[in-house]
Amino acid sequence: MAVTAYWYVNAFETAFNKEIDFLTDAINVSLHTVTYVPNQDTHDFRDDATNQLATANGYTSGGAALGTKTHANTLNVSTLDAADTVWTSSGAGFTARIAVIADVQTAVETTSPLLCWTDFGQNETASGGGTFTIAWNASGIATITPTDATGFP
Repeated sequence: MAVTAYWYVNAFETAFNKEIDFLTDAINVSLHTVTYVPNQDTHDFRDDATNQLATANGYTSGGAALGTKTHANTLNVSTLDAADTVWTSSGAGFTARIAVIADVQTAVETTSPLLCWTDFGQNETASGGGTFTIAWNASGIATITPTDATGFP
């Protein structure tokens, strides 16, 4: 499945406060059911990302670590990227609708900053023995495109 990420607004504040280092911190992607409704204006830490899948059938609560993380700046676009994320299901498998990316360096849900989320657009299921793959966008997981400073006094 190809996906597009949406930023949590507080991700920028936590990054400016040096609470997030995308390349060196532990960054995880967790899977959530359709009943989690992301609020990009108020959700700031992992405890806000409700309805995560429980540990079962090939999924481990807390999610999977992003592998091969990269950051690039090209033509006024800052891009965060990582290798595609894959879970191998077992038993009855599992179903998810939302993926949430967070800095889990502190290992404490109330202080682990959220970065961005993806809504798959529908429930996605991994049957027992199958794989659940998030194929991050070829342009990166998430991008930031600064504009000029014309909005400043």
